[in-house]
Amino acid sequence: MSPSAPLAGRRIRAAVIGTGAIARGSHLPALAQLAAEGETEVVAAVDIDAAAVEAFCTEGGIPHAYTDLERMLAEQRPDLVTICTPPTLHRAQSVAALRAGAWVWCEKPPVPTLADYDAVAAEEGTKGGPYASIVFQHRFGSGSRHVRRLLAEQALGRPLVAHCQTTWYRDAAYYAVPWRGRWHTEGGGPAMGHGIHQMDLLLDLLGPWSEVRAMAGRLVHDVETEDVSTALVRFENGAMATIVNSVLSPDEVSRIRIDCELATVELTHLYGHSNADWRVTPARDVPGDRAAAWQDFGADVPSSHLAQLRELVASMRAGERPRSSGADGRTSLELISALYKAAFTDVTVKRGEIGPGDPFYTALHGGAPGWAPAAAPAAAEEVSA
Repeated sequence: MSPSAPLAGRRIRAAVIGTGAIARGSHLPALAQLAAEGETEVVAAVDIDAAAVEAFCTEGGIPHAYTDLERMLAEQRPDLVTICTPPTLHRAQSVAALRAGAWVWCEKPPVPTLADYDAVAAEEGTKGGPYASIVFQHRFGSGSRHVRRLLAEQALGRPLVAHCQTTWYRDAAYYAVPWRGRWHTEGGGPAMGHGIHQMDLLLDLLGPWSEVRAMAGRLVHDVETEDVSTALVRFENGAMATIVNSVLSPDEVSRIRIDCELATVELTHLYGHSNADWRVTPARDVPGDRAAAWQDFGADVPSSHLAQLRELVASMRAGERPRSSGADGRTSLELISALYKAAFTDVTVKRGEIGPGDPFYTALHGGAPGWAPAAAPAAAEEVSA
């Protein structure tokens, strides 16, 4: 594994892998903004579709277009690789980038299984990087930062009861895309591909979970995975939470609510949040000046890829492990793995129990009857997301 080149006094050289919607709509604009501020430069893009990557580079002013990842890594030696491909490709692409000395910023879901995640983590640098981080942009921004501090300091008292809701709507056309709704290519259903953002934010706010019970169903869509799940989660701090993940809900909403001893804090949004989407409701006996301080979220920095990328770039320059990488980035994937195991086996699953030798470590369906595919499908060929 080659070390990252010194980054002081120069722009960070970035490359984009996969030129689909998420690359165009989120990654490239964030990189372009930091480029305008003198922080980054996008030196290359990769996609197996030559016409697509050429068009992407032309539109984005990117000098080098590739259809071969290894060749790009060897010729361009980027400092940072952003991965915008379907989940089944994330492990191999992350490992290739890390071995080439590049830091990785990978779209969620991070990889299809805990085994894959641990394999990527094993390729990281031991000190100073390179590291692989996951796109969990809902953790970032002024609102989540303010509430995280209030909870960490127990300014609102002990957290007691929480609700985490990702109730979205996806039609049959959405699942007509070949890699969606399949264990091998997507890793899981709405718990993995949709609710992971809110669950990750809940864990970031409340800290480690200790046990989970769950149910899952395939109620509408003709898919291998679930299209709805519910879970009951106990946290190490004693708080208890309900989690609902659905793609069957016409009235779409993303919501987190945490009831503490002295106040309720609630976030209601859909795909991203600003200060206005958060609400803190104090208990009736809380003094007014104290409650007013809780409402001060500071300057509004919305959650976004840009907010996370800014922090990632700062971590790269400092040679420090970024948030949502390593053990910190693994937490939501472990909870999702445990949710599936609890739902498919009708048992309570403890944190830390899913490891090598457990069938849910290498496949989120765990080989469970009625959920495991009859035969493993062929590997995906797509590189565009």
